[in-house]
Amino acid sequence: MLASNLLRISVVLFVVGIGFGIGMGVAEDFTLAPAHAHLNLLGFVGLFLAGLYYHAFPAAATGPLARIQAWLSVIGAVIFPIGIAAIRIGGPTYRPVVVVGSLVVFVGAALFAFIVFRNGAGRDELQSKIDVG
Repeated sequence: MLASNLLRISVVLFVVGIGFGIGMGVAEDFTLAPAHAHLNLLGFVGLFLAGLYYHAFPAAATGPLARIQAWLSVIGAVIFPIGIAAIRIGGPTYRPVVVVGSLVVFVGAALFAFIVFRNGAGRDELQSKIDVG
């Protein structure tokens, strides 16, 4: 469930990010390119990879820690690019949004690293898949 939710959210953010990029291209205004890049990297790539990890190693997706990590990563993947866009449009007044967003992203990433290392990167499950295959 957690894996499929992350995959679905990541694909939605990917479509939004692609639309955002097309809009910049049509307007020939790339002021918001950093926000577009962060949305695609964090929102699509990061969440998609986490979803794949949780799908491949379902034991890692159990418990509240994985759900907290997923929520933090989704929230950070949305808030951080919004903050970048706000600064690019409205100036440094919006810096707190970027700071909060980046800290949420960092905590989500650190928590994901903890989960991966705690789970042994799924080495037992991976070995059993290799042995069967």
